[in-house]
Amino acid sequence: MASLTLDRLGKSFGAGRAVDDVSLTVQPGAFLALLGPSGCGKTTLLRLVAGLERPTAGAIRIGERVVCDDRSFVEPEARGLGMVFQSYALWPHMSVAGNVGFGLKVQGLTPAERRRRVAAALETVGLGGYGARRPAELSGGQRQRVALARCLALEPPLILLDEPLANLDAHLRGAMQREFRRIHRESGTTFVYVTHDQSEAMALADRIAVLDRGRLQQIASPTELWRAPANAMVAGFIGGAAMLPVDVVAVEPDGTRRITLAGQVLAVPGLAEPGAGLLALRPADVELLPIEAARASRLPTAVVTDSVYRGDGFVCDLRVEGLADAPLQAVATAALEPGAAVGLRLRGGWVVPASDGG
Repeated sequence: MASLTLDRLGKSFGAGRAVDDVSLTVQPGAFLALLGPSGCGKTTLLRLVAGLERPTAGAIRIGERVVCDDRSFVEPEARGLGMVFQSYALWPHMSVAGNVGFGLKVQGLTPAERRRRVAAALETVGLGGYGARRPAELSGGQRQRVALARCLALEPPLILLDEPLANLDAHLRGAMQREFRRIHRESGTTFVYVTHDQSEAMALADRIAVLDRGRLQQIASPTELWRAPANAMVAGFIGGAAMLPVDVVAVEPDGTRRITLAGQVLAVPGLAEPGAGLLALRPADVELLPIEAARASRLPTAVVTDSVYRGDGFVCDLRVEGLADAPLQAVATAALEPGAAVGLRLRGGWVVPASDGG
């Protein structure tokens, strides 16, 4: 296993900056997910680490070895990394064992050592006994495990994974997520995993780096990202929170923010300093009340614009009174007709600055 350090890394394509001044450190044995919307720079960042692209600025260190800076560049084949792609990239004419052992043969290992490593890698990914089969005889999930076994057999200090589960159906992705967690835990190898699927990142990684427009927005554990997003981009992307404009009146001694929302004064945790802010609210953060009870308690009110059944309740689209351009969602136990007036009681939420400064 090895650490990975990026120091002010940048990559430009013409006038566009695909990766913009990114610095981060991945500890040995960690599982880091690079997460963000399409075009945010996560795959370019992975290709820079692999050596498939040359940066226009910054440095990359794997363990104690500098593989790229303004004076030197180590070619991809000399970095000793493993890579797993969306496509399995298996040789169809070779057996499973032949595919897994191909890189070992190129390295010049003895036949006995190749057999040992191939067998160990296939056991790790749960495919012991599949060595004689051809890729065409395997399911999609099994082929992806062969691709991962091929990496593990090389015993790399770091494995880079570029949306490896994107081509699998939803049920199989869930099963493979469990397999990837187990394999990472048992192998102890450092994983850096690109995905646009936040639920996948949350399920797999112990640290998540959120990117947007080439810039690192936040790097944190899944629970910290969910509970304490650093800015409006992260809050809106992780969990699809609604962002309601508020005025932050004061920061209380316990760290909560006293805010005004549509004329009502509320206390909510967050990061924003006094001034303009945004209140991030997910559906679970909002409890719907009878309109009379809300008015009596001077709580915010809203009008239902739509209601859709989602199995565990009815997801309601709401228009908050006084905030016509700030839609909100909440979950109701019974269907509510469009036009119904309801009260809002907050049981969660997080206040971020109205501007991220970038």
